[in-house]
Amino acid sequence: MAYTTAPGDVEMGREERTVVLVEKKSSTGRTWKVSMALLVIILCLGGVLLSAWYWSRKPEMTQSGQTEALIKPDAAEKTDPHYTLSRISSKAKAAIHLEGFYDDGETSKVGLEWRSGQGQAFAQGGFKLRNNQIVIPQTGLYFVYSQASFRVSCSEGGEEEGAGKRLTPLSHRIWRYSDSIGTKASLMSAVRSACQNTAQEDSYSDGQGWYNAIYLGAVFQLNRGDRLWTETNQLAELETDEGRTFFGVFAL
Repeated sequence: MAYTTAPGDVEMGREERTVVLVEKKSSTGRTWKVSMALLVIILCLGGVLLSAWYWSRKPEMTQSGQTEALIKPDAAEKTDPHYTLSRISSKAKAAIHLEGFYDDGETSKVGLEWRSGQGQAFAQGGFKLRNNQIVIPQTGLYFVYSQASFRVSCSEGGEEEGAGKRLTPLSHRIWRYSDSIGTKASLMSAVRSACQNTAQEDSYSDGQGWYNAIYLGAVFQLNRGDRLWTETNQLAELETDEGRTFFGVFAL
């Protein structure tokens, strides 16, 4: 506010002069109003942008929540071992692992019998055990392996029988038949001498026998439909307990 004096009669004196109040508009008030308007506009724009971002993200969040709800198993499925094994098997590569079995009375005609679905043995990814042979499901690179374990009683029997065991080697071989070859071919083989160590023979004179194992393993390019099988001598000396003799293939 500013004060100004209106012109009057000089004779009236200073006491009778009329004082008029004149209001001057301040530039500070106008600046404040403009600032408030800009602030309101900024807040409105921020609200619009935030709302647009929220609605653009909501479908994705909803879809993610629905997917999580679909794949989340209930409490019973979580504790079911068959459910866990099926989930693991569905993501695993093709593989087969077989355990060997031999009995003089039951399998002497067949030889070393390979079994699936017992103990640690399994087959998945298209592998099949047919006529005691592994059938390859698809063409590709595979790791083929096998182990034959033996326990030979070198000190048992007469001198001639003992000498015969010393001269008879232990052998284990993996065969392959492929339509592209048209005949069987040896993939891997190994031979070990039995009862060659006198110290070992003496230490096992209580009848436990001389123990050794032949292991085979290598990578091969195999074709779909190829068949793999093993050939082992000294079957009566084989050890097939606790996974000591096995045969398997897995895809790379």
